[in-house]
Amino acid sequence: MRPDKRQAILRGALDVFSRDGYSRASIDAIAKEAEVSTRTLYNHFADKADLFRNVIQASADEAARDQIAIIERYFHKVTNLEKDLTAFGRAMSAERGHATHFALVRQINAELTHIPAEAIEAWQETGPRKVVKALADELGKLGFQDPARAAVHLMLLTMTGDPSISGTRPDDDDIAAGVRVFLHGHDVEKRREAAT
Repeated sequence: MRPDKRQAILRGALDVFSRDGYSRASIDAIAKEAEVSTRTLYNHFADKADLFRNVIQASADEAARDQIAIIERYFHKVTNLEKDLTAFGRAMSAERGHATHFALVRQINAELTHIPAEAIEAWQETGPRKVVKALADELGKLGFQDPARAAVHLMLLTMTGDPSISGTRPDDDDIAAGVRVFLHGHDVEKRREAAT
């Protein structure tokens, strides 16, 4: 089995799943997009569920690597918490290298009950949980009392645009406001005062 064929299948499947969703995507459409036969596809993957799990893991792993690199870059030296977290939020929101992956994530959210649970778990473990853990580690170093919860809050407050419109990104003002709400909600000022 040639690795280039497998990669072509994964790329083609990512395009089809992100466009059509899990339920509507067909093996024939994926094979056509990947420019392979269905037989070749089945030589690499047991069925559509197996293919989807592999696609979402590979895609989530790539996106997570890039997001963790942003976390490491922006938390390397934090001197002004509000200013630096706002800059971090803007960088995360501006990261557009994985548009197809995030289109796939929107499809997953729309079809959650129709996707095999193992695929959802694999995606969560490979992507979102890994990113949240990396962010929580950095927030823990900054003295946040519940860094795992703080990481989720920071991401929700700075990476989500208009919640009524799926897939929208926040603007700079939304991110700055989200950081202020985050810092207030986690009593950062009170903890600073208590420490002095």
